Amino acid sequence: MTSRALVALASVIDPELRLPITELGMVGEVQEDSDSVNVVIKLTIVGCPAAQSIERDVNQALAAEFKTVNVVMTTMSQEERSELTKKLRGDRPPKFNPFVEKDNLTKVIFVSSGKGGVGKSTLTVNLAVALAAQGQKVGLLDADIFGYSVPQLMGVNQTPTKVDHLMLPPISHEVKVISIGFFVADNQPVAWRGPMLHRAVEQFLTDVFWGDLDFLLVDLPPGTGDVAISLGQLLPKAQTLVVTTPQHTAAIVAERSGAIGLQTGQSVLGVIENMSYLPSKDGPIEIFGSGGGEAVAKRLSELSGAEVFVLGKIPLSQELRESADRALPIVVGNPEDSAAVEIISIARKLIATPRGLAGKSLKITPS
Repeated sequence: MTSRALVALASVIDPELRLPITELGMVGEVQEDSDSVNVVIKLTIVGCPAAQSIERDVNQALAAEFKTVNVVMTTMSQEERSELTKKLRGDRPPKFNPFVEKDNLTKVIFVSSGKGGVGKSTLTVNLAVALAAQGQKVGLLDADIFGYSVPQLMGVNQTPTKVDHLMLPPISHEVKVISIGFFVADNQPVAWRGPMLHRAVEQFLTDVFWGDLDFLLVDLPPGTGDVAISLGQLLPKAQTLVVTTPQHTAAIVAERSGAIGLQTGQSVLGVIENMSYLPSKDGPIEIFGSGGGEAVAKRLSELSGAEVFVLGKIPLSQELRESADRALPIVVGNPEDSAAVEIISIARKLIATPRGLAGKSLKITPS
């Protein structure tokens, strides 16, 4: 006979792993009759940040089937945790980079800029949230080790849960997020050189449970330094999205950030012109000039040998700045704003861009 309790518990989703608790070995002993049920739920670690929400969801699911519900919350043994991490890894090595696997279909996008101050991180966060709002499974890696800002922009302040050697990234607006900011107390600066920078970004790929993603957006630091080179080597199948402003000088600098990706094997996905103009009742006011996006796209087309397009032009928006300060991405806080409309349009273009399937197994068995 099918257990009514287990059927009900299959609807309870772990908020960090995004899988049913019945598939994660989190359901222990179950005793049930027609009117009552006693169940043991095993959390992954002591002090699990999702404990209260899991307990609430378990009680609600069981209360729909039984008059009397008793839930006992406990913690997995070391052996059970090891079995869980093995299951999540799919019998792969304890540390591995899933995005270099031959059959991995995640679209990895480097969001880069030649210099700071062009709104790259704010744009990356809003693109990630816009993609997730359109049903995509999205991860966001904050690779700007020295200038990390993604935690603040996403409104996330919790430390990733660690199950053995596996880190579970916090989730905000349905986006999985990892940043060095989660491991630094009181806004302390990070003073690392090349080898430590490489190790940090490598761990963000190998030690984090990203799961099955449609997109991994990587917020690169401005410029063409160690982190950009390391990530180019660690994620050779990535594509680069170059952010510039209309200003001629900014465009010259932005060109370099796309060119460094070409040197490490990445193709250029496109160019975004931020702070493109100020909307007004008399028409757009080009505060920072014009033509920067087109100039970058033209030059990167010449360097890459493939046509590069401007994917969008985002206007100046006071609401965009204020939403960043409130840690509420504008694409969910005020999607009618002109900047939000353009960002959402760019996200739709990214979704429509076909994956490169050459050399990948489609896992189809002929009949």
